[in-house]
Amino acid sequence: MPRVVKVGVLTVSDRCSRGEAQDEGGANLKALVDGGMLFKGKVCKYSCVSDDLALIEEKLREWCEEEVHLILTTGGTGFAERDVTPEAVKKVIEKEAPGLTTCMLTESLKVTPLAMLSRPVCGMRGKTLIATLPGSRKGSEECLRFISPAIPHAVSLIMGWKDEVEATHNVLQSEGVKCGTTGGHHHHHHHPCGHHHHHHHHHHHQENGESKADVSHVSRRPRKSPYPMISVSQAVETVLSQAEQCMTENLSIKNALGFVLAEDIHAKDPLPPFPASIKDGYAVLAADGTGLRVVRGDSTAGCSPEMKTVTSGVCVRVSTGAPVPPGADAVVQVEDTELTKEAEDGCTELEIKILKTPHAGQDIRPLGCDIRVGEKILSQGTLLGPSEMGLLATVGVTNVLVVRKPVVAVLSTGNELQEPGETLREGHIRDSNKTTIMSLLQQHSYPVLDAGIARDQPTALLKSLRSAFSHADILVTSGGVSMGERDVLRPVLLSDFEAQIHFAQVFMKPGKPTTFATCYYHNKKKLILGLPGNPVSAAVTSVLYLLPLCRTMSGRAVCENICIKAKLAETMQLDPRPEYHRAFLSWRPGGEVPLAYSTGNQLSSRLLSMASAQALLKLPPASSENKNVALWRTTCCRQTTCDSCANSLHWVERNP
Repeated sequence: MPRVVKVGVLTVSDRCSRGEAQDEGGANLKALVDGGMLFKGKVCKYSCVSDDLALIEEKLREWCEEEVHLILTTGGTGFAERDVTPEAVKKVIEKEAPGLTTCMLTESLKVTPLAMLSRPVCGMRGKTLIATLPGSRKGSEECLRFISPAIPHAVSLIMGWKDEVEATHNVLQSEGVKCGTTGGHHHHHHHPCGHHHHHHHHHHHQENGESKADVSHVSRRPRKSPYPMISVSQAVETVLSQAEQCMTENLSIKNALGFVLAEDIHAKDPLPPFPASIKDGYAVLAADGTGLRVVRGDSTAGCSPEMKTVTSGVCVRVSTGAPVPPGADAVVQVEDTELTKEAEDGCTELEIKILKTPHAGQDIRPLGCDIRVGEKILSQGTLLGPSEMGLLATVGVTNVLVVRKPVVAVLSTGNELQEPGETLREGHIRDSNKTTIMSLLQQHSYPVLDAGIARDQPTALLKSLRSAFSHADILVTSGGVSMGERDVLRPVLLSDFEAQIHFAQVFMKPGKPTTFATCYYHNKKKLILGLPGNPVSAAVTSVLYLLPLCRTMSGRAVCENICIKAKLAETMQLDPRPEYHRAFLSWRPGGEVPLAYSTGNQLSSRLLSMASAQALLKLPPASSENKNVALWRTTCCRQTTCDSCANSLHWVERNP
């Protein structure tokens, strides 16, 4: 069993220690560690002390004596008079760890230049590693994520866990050193999420050698699946329970569309940044009422702020969106005026007459009336769409902290498969599943890698799996998950990666042998979705399981598919298993719900049934009383309305 890093979280804050503020930073660190989101750890000590050097030092020494492997402090690392956490830590540690300190500072400076005002200290006392983190929830989480790739190995070295040290050294020699940080520029396709976990001490992952899976005893293979049959809802719940939100990264807003915000966004400037005219007209003093006004220049959008002041009997011509001149408190639209005097050349207005009495504030947008300085305009967890991107540009935010998207590798398996561009050989077929699944992921803007085609042979499959695990967070395979003698995915996962098979039979049609597993590869958790080889089965199960999984790891608040109502246009025969029947939808004028039409023959090998499909109709299993169905409710895979969902998919549940 993997060893667990015992962690102490110490919050240093006068206000939190007095109960005047909530300890959000410390609580968040505890949740990150206990949730296994960064490494295999458990918080065994959690406390809060005031910004008192003696109290901080006392608590650190106490925890070091109680065999805590890692102490994380949060708060007290700045320039304020009572920020003394670094000084307390320096009095306690026996060895410094400057590499961890440098990592935190370097990566933090990529996030904000104010990081230069932080004073982190890291080091060791006895068998305990100590690291100081900033006091804010955001800053402390970021810094912990920066150093988390090194923590399991650091603790192993300090504790003298030779087996785990050796395992990590083997990894470094075979791959080179890789550090998953959250800063830097966005590279579109090759950034795994970076969930770093404690290494399985017996799991060295040598890059060469034969697979340990023995599939030679064909006659002794199981005739029935040893895995229990579960429902689709149970399967979805299981998949999502294993999903962990990806790490964060800083992106230019040019590249941030479709990502989820990992921070609150506040306005740097007010909007409008000046009192602005709502209409084309004249800036006046409302108290002057109706009558003649001398026209003294104009104010147009984008003009210099050096404008003439409006006084009694004077006006300035203004255009929509232009700054209102000093002194003016109303704008009179052009339609409520008439020209009474102009220059000889006809190019300049000299005098106008106000026909309607204005009131103070008329047709003027006050400074900051739309957005105030410092106002929160977008919250953490917001999905960035076109409107949100425009709002960011409006307030001058050009870089945002977002949740990374998971990298998905797609691997097809089968001795009979060829790449689509190759001349078809006898006894072979072209691989369509990889293209279908990759296209689905690309349509939803998830980074995807082509992991190729693997033969139905354990060592060949092992090599492909290792390559995919090295570059991706999620591996999606098609084929090799049924009960045939060449279905070797599960044996290889179990024998060579000590994977946990969470399920391998789902009560559904198509997609019964769908398999979901997890394993650890080079200290990182990998999720494996093994889909059936039949093209329709692979397509349907990708929609049901893969898309919700990707949404969850991307930080989306709503990850499962959404329901709409629909009516079947024809009677459909039921199957003994719940069926996800391919269909297309038609919206009729005046109809409250769309009509659902079958795409025809529903054989799981017939990809044509998906070609025009907009919907998956979730039909219940047949019974002696109920063999046909005529009226159902559909579910939409999109998270928007379905007025024109030519590319969306749906499924159905019975009307209540």
